[in-house]
Amino acid sequence: MYSQFATRNLLLATRNSPLATRNSPLAPRPSKIRVGLIFGGKSGEHEISLASAQGVARAIDRDKYDVVMIGITKQGQWIVGDDALRYLAALSPTSLLVPDDARAAEAVSAPMTSADLVPGVIPNSPLTMIDVAFPLVHGPFGEDGTLQGLLEMADVPYVGAGVAASAVGMDKALMKAIFRAHNLPVTNWLVLLRREWRAQPEDVLYRIESALGYPCFVKPANLGSSVGVTKARQRDELVRALDLAAQYDRKMLAERAVTNAREIECSVLGNDEPIASVPGEVIPQREFYDYVAKYANDSGTQLVVPADLSPELARLVQEMALRAFTAIDACGMARVDFFLERGTNKLWVNEINTIPGFTSVSMYPRMWQATGLAYRDLIDRLIQLALERYADKRASKIAYEPI
Repeated sequence: MYSQFATRNLLLATRNSPLATRNSPLAPRPSKIRVGLIFGGKSGEHEISLASAQGVARAIDRDKYDVVMIGITKQGQWIVGDDALRYLAALSPTSLLVPDDARAAEAVSAPMTSADLVPGVIPNSPLTMIDVAFPLVHGPFGEDGTLQGLLEMADVPYVGAGVAASAVGMDKALMKAIFRAHNLPVTNWLVLLRREWRAQPEDVLYRIESALGYPCFVKPANLGSSVGVTKARQRDELVRALDLAAQYDRKMLAERAVTNAREIECSVLGNDEPIASVPGEVIPQREFYDYVAKYANDSGTQLVVPADLSPELARLVQEMALRAFTAIDACGMARVDFFLERGTNKLWVNEINTIPGFTSVSMYPRMWQATGLAYRDLIDRLIQLALERYADKRASKIAYEPI
């Protein structure tokens, strides 16, 4: 059966819907803004999403906001209620959640059983329970514009990039093409299809070796957190890399590796007038910043904030981060990642992440904290930016009035 929390909010929604509040000045308004944290999802980054949701749920200002927990399982089932986060974590054998209190060690009290769930159906219409959504679904079906499209259709304000910017930011092939069109430096790449690789493997291998050479990186075009990413130095490694990437996406990317490079990151915050944080640096002990380096406690990865850069280089990183942000018409938040070649100080834009990792120790909030904006205040600012963006959208006419 549905959680008591969800049922209570459904009853509240019938008489005090935030949708009615946004569309009718006469509708009663709750004393606090109701924020829907949406997390989980059908993605290889499911576990990272749960950790991000836990971080925001811990830190959000409860004096200003009521929080509605909205989880999505790997099968696409929606779960609403106070226990949604722990329930999804219990379903995951590789949960990254850090116990936050004694309740985390208790047996999970499921908001719904699997028999109650219907894939693709939103139980109790949770989007009618909230004033603003805070999507924390990393990767496909959350960061790629699909969830944003649902929220647009439901007329719900939401944190972060819109449909188009989310889609471009998620699809690395489209992203690189947009960046190159805006004169941002990106490494050479090839777009490959899973069908091509399985039907004509020798042709695909020849194309990569001829255009890019070794070493090169192979990755799924629509995924993050370095899931399915491999560095190939020779043909047998390239074969394994393509096989792995093809497990996660129909479209893959092969790109020239930037050797002997530092990994620099920069956070961006804002809508039409975004600002950039101080840059940070990732120093992995492994060969590159892969999934294990990012999320294993004993990986030895160092996160240095602020990065040890000259003032000139730091300003260039910030400038290019802002250019990348505006190039895809992002809003709210994004983290832009760079490669900095040692010796030449040549800076390459690697990618933009429109829903970056959001735990209290993730690079996005850490860079803002070093810039002077605390984690809780960052969450508050992002919610306000979402409401500002929504108000701006509502200023546009939706009916044509011929003169």
